[in-house]
Amino acid sequence: MTSKATKLNAASYPLGFAQHDHNTCMSDALAAANARCAQDGLRFTPVRRKVLEILLQDHRALGAYTILDKLREDGFGSQPPIAYRALDFLVENGLAHKIERLNAFIACANTTHSHTPAFMICRLCNTVGEALSSSARTALHEVARATGFQIERTIIEAEGICPSCADKTES
Repeated sequence: MTSKATKLNAASYPLGFAQHDHNTCMSDALAAANARCAQDGLRFTPVRRKVLEILLQDHRALGAYTILDKLREDGFGSQPPIAYRALDFLVENGLAHKIERLNAFIACANTTHSHTPAFMICRLCNTVGEALSSSARTALHEVARATGFQIERTIIEAEGICPSCADKTES
């Protein structure tokens, strides 16, 4: 059976669902984070870097305690503030996102510019795809403007089944 994912251009797929060289994905993301922190004068400490590495290992959102367990395994300590401070830094500086639906975190797929992503969360495997949400955000802002509502923060999360899990359920 031909995968639905192979029928579309992989470049148009949200990262997390597209087939790609994950080692290159991880090394490029770490290099971009290093460059961004150097450019902005931010301290990319070893624990912050390690938390980003942990988030980059998979395209699944991870909870703070899962991250803390991995930090402990690598000798970074076992106190929750260690993980939370690193996660706060990564989110505040656009290197990671919080997935509200899962109360978990994922590495940002596009750290080159500020954006409001849309997240597609697979309810079967918890893989998270990140895509730009400009059209959805524009429509929401138009409705808000018409009603006088002032949007301060937008989070777009959709739950469903990813292409990989859909292929498995069709087999």
